[in-house]
Amino acid sequence: MAANVSDFFWQRLSEWGVKRVFGYPGDGINGLVGALARTGDQFDFVQARHEELAAFMATAHAKYTGELGVCLATSGPGAIHLLNGLYDAKLDHQPVLAIVGQQALTALGGHYQQEVDLVSLFKDVAGEYVHMASTPAQVRHLVDRAVRIAKAERTVTCIILPNDLQEMDAVETPPRAHGTIHSGVGYSAPVVRPAEADLRRAADVLNAGSKVAILVGAGALNATDEVIEVADILGAGVAKALLGKAALPDDLPFVTGSIGLLGTRPSYEMMVNCDTLLMIGSGFPYSEFLPKEGQARGVQIDIDPKMLSIRYPMEVNLVGDSAGTLRELIPLLQRKQDRSWREGIEAGVADWWKVLEARAMNDATPLNPQRVFWELSPRLPDDVVIACDTGSGTNWYARDIKIRRGMKASLCGGLATMGPGMPYALAAKFAHPDRPVLAIVGDGAMQMNGMNGLITLAKYWKQWSDPRFIVLVLNNRDLNQVTWEMRAQAGNPKFEASQELPDVPYARYAELLGFKGLFVDKPEDLGKVWDEALATRGPVVVEAYTDPNVPPLPPHISLKNAAAMMATLAKGDPEVWDMLKGTAKDFVESYLPHGGDKGGDKGGGKKR
Repeated sequence: MAANVSDFFWQRLSEWGVKRVFGYPGDGINGLVGALARTGDQFDFVQARHEELAAFMATAHAKYTGELGVCLATSGPGAIHLLNGLYDAKLDHQPVLAIVGQQALTALGGHYQQEVDLVSLFKDVAGEYVHMASTPAQVRHLVDRAVRIAKAERTVTCIILPNDLQEMDAVETPPRAHGTIHSGVGYSAPVVRPAEADLRRAADVLNAGSKVAILVGAGALNATDEVIEVADILGAGVAKALLGKAALPDDLPFVTGSIGLLGTRPSYEMMVNCDTLLMIGSGFPYSEFLPKEGQARGVQIDIDPKMLSIRYPMEVNLVGDSAGTLRELIPLLQRKQDRSWREGIEAGVADWWKVLEARAMNDATPLNPQRVFWELSPRLPDDVVIACDTGSGTNWYARDIKIRRGMKASLCGGLATMGPGMPYALAAKFAHPDRPVLAIVGDGAMQMNGMNGLITLAKYWKQWSDPRFIVLVLNNRDLNQVTWEMRAQAGNPKFEASQELPDVPYARYAELLGFKGLFVDKPEDLGKVWDEALATRGPVVVEAYTDPNVPPLPPHISLKNAAAMMATLAKGDPEVWDMLKGTAKDFVESYLPHGGDKGGDKGGGKKR
């Protein structure tokens, strides 16, 4: 029998199969933390440096494992800190349970210290289920419903436990009386398949098309073989939304890579010219990078009916699991005999990789960020787990990293907030302690909370069976993605007071924490730096001192973007000449790729 409500709470969560909790203590959850200690090794409690990081870790745990992510925070300020990471889970459809404390029941409504209306606070992010316990007899069904709903709806749920209730006697079995709830443990995801008639309608659309384009997202991560077979039958190319980057390996000649502002020219051209679109497990938001309305017939597959036909008006919408639905669709598809569309896509992809190589080899001062990723990509271990932050580095991750079979990779998709790179990588390592992990983080995100994540890394890394953990910090002294967005979208020059960042010695900071720190500012040193980092049996921070004026060019320059850039020049950007040189070099490579190693900038390197 559980001693009190807190003991019973953890006992019930354990019955649901939960084994890891990310969080930070506080007096609003003292009862829960004390009971968690009494569980012994039943739970793995991971102490984050900040509650926001704990919520990101819970989200990443769900992404990298498919399991429920769980985070724990105290009342008031601790609960508020969870929100950013929880919105990440909500927008990317991940099952996460937030457990938060509250002031004593007797104090609520009394303008008490740290009293926040937590039900209202969490009502949006955990709208499917957020409840506060007011009696011990509720706790059983609050846990059961919160876990089951999070799993079934792939969403965020929240349980609020006042601190005095945490210490009350547990009620494991409510009395059999009117007004009580008697819930149970257990949830198995159903097998969801479309109706036979809908599958046949979808096949008719796909069979009729002569220029089929496929777009995959996170919902296709477990359907790699099925997508490849469908693409082969239909003679299609496959573009990938960022959350679906690991769905297909990039060494397949018909995989066009990422799509959108961070995407590739082959993906853009495929969408502009296709006559049929098949979307699989993707909520890719930017309709301007999909076919024009009326240009293509559409088929979409998604497990969530709410996500169907909201980006492009689809002719056939199939509700179902991606892999299973494709397996039922495949026998109905007819192999395209004319392979000219596919051959054209493959030629475009081959040319694009040459463009990227040429761009990576362009001179920059002191270091071209594209070169950093180009040198890294072929050296990555086959079983690496990648966590990418949000910023200009996301462009190079999207385009220059060639994902191979067996790799895992993720980022913050729908919310696209700065800061999840390090907590994602930490959660990946806890989930897969026998695999190498790579965090890709810009200096803005590193200063925001990544350096706190390194402290968490210092606390835990020695317990992992494979201690390889590499953090790439792109130090360009600039909030670079926003700087380029200001230039290309709003026509505003760089505002130095807003955009410039302190020049922090990240490699030296790593050494203070007992890690290896590697600093690189010369292109000819990149290969040996990556070789040393990847061979190190322990955490490594690679600080790449990069040029902020290498442009993250979109796959297509619109008239609006061109006009905005001209307006930027007219207003006098403080780095106008460096910006023009960097843009001109990469623009030329898009049309006259020459490849080869030009050696990069050989001088002016910064010494640390």
